[in-house]
Amino acid sequence: MKNENQQAESREIVISVRNLNVSFGDLSVLKGINLDVYKGENFVVLGRSGSGKSVLIKTIAGLIKPDEGIVNVLGLEVDKLPVNELQKLRLRLGFIFQSSALYDSMTIRENLEFSLIRNFKHMTTKEVLRAVEEVLDAVGLREKINVMPADLSGGQIKRIGIARTLILRPEILLYDEPTAGLDPITCTEINQLINEVQGKYNTTSIIITHDLTCAKTTGNRIAMLQDGNFIRLGSFAEVFDQSDSRVKDFYDYNFIQ
Repeated sequence: MKNENQQAESREIVISVRNLNVSFGDLSVLKGINLDVYKGENFVVLGRSGSGKSVLIKTIAGLIKPDEGIVNVLGLEVDKLPVNELQKLRLRLGFIFQSSALYDSMTIRENLEFSLIRNFKHMTTKEVLRAVEEVLDAVGLREKINVMPADLSGGQIKRIGIARTLILRPEILLYDEPTAGLDPITCTEINQLINEVQGKYNTTSIIITHDLTCAKTTGNRIAMLQDGNFIRLGSFAEVFDQSDSRVKDFYDYNFIQ
C-alpha cells in the first residue's frame, strides 16, 4: 500500500454516485451503488470479470445511461447534461481503454497529435510537438515517437494509451484493467507508472481491475464489487480482512505473496 502522504490531498469530492442501478434487459448489473471519490486519490474498484466494474466507469463517463440514481462528476450530473456539455465534461475525464485503442495506421506521434489537434485547434505546430514529447517523456517512451503501434510491446502500447489520455491534461483518469494481459514484470512497471502519473499530474483516478497486485500497489482506497454492489471498502488491509469468506475466496484465487 502506498504511503499515507500519498493519499487523497483533500476531502473534496470530485465523483459522487448515489443509488446507482444499471441493467441490460432482465440482467441487473449494478444494484444501488453508492460511492464518493476524493480529489487526488487513486480509487480501485476490484472484482471478478463480469462483476460490472467496467459498466460503472462507463456510466460515470456518460457512456451508459443509468436506470436509476445520480452520477455527479466535477459538480455536474452526468446523465442530465446536453450533448455539448457532456462533451466538454469528457475533456476533463481521461478514459484509458483496456485495449489502449490506438490507430494502427498512425505513428505514435500522429496518434498523440490527433486528439490534441481535434480538441485544441488554437495550438501551434511547435506547441503540439512539445506536448507530445512531454507526455512521451512522462511514460518513458520518447524514443518511440515515430514508431508504428505494431512495433511496440504490450506494455509499451499500454504506456502510449496512458500518454494519449494525459496529453489532454484531464482532471480525472478512468483506467479499465490497466494490467490485463501483461507479464508480471510489465505489470509492476504499469503500476509504478500509474502512481507516477498521480504524483506528477495531480490526477484523481478510478482503477478497474481484478489484479490484486495492481490494487495493492496503486490504491489509496479499494472497493470490492460483487453481486452488483460493494461488499467491502477501505484500505487493502481493511478490505482483505479474511473473516469474510467472499473476500477470502477472491484473495485465495488471486494469491499474493
